[in-house]
Amino acid sequence: MGIIINLDVVMAQRKKGLTELAKDVDITLANLSILKNNKAKAIRLSTLNAICKSLNCQPGDILQYIEDEKEEKQE
Repeated sequence: MGIIINLDVVMAQRKKGLTELAKDVDITLANLSILKNNKAKAIRLSTLNAICKSLNCQPGDILQYIEDEKEEKQE
C-alpha cells in the first residue's frame, strides 16, 4: 500500500468536521474527501502545512508508511 493517510482519525480526535477543515485549509470538499478516504495520489506541501496548522498536529500524525508485501517478498 505504501503511504496511508490517517486524516479521518486526526479529524475525529480534534472533533473537526470535513466542511470546517475545508474552509480552514481553503480546499474543496471533494479534494479533502479524496485525501480523507486515502484515494489521493499526491498532496502539496502547502496543503499538508495548512491541514497540520488547522488540526494542530504534525505531518507524521496524518501520514503513515506501510511496506508493501510484494516489496518485502522481492528482497
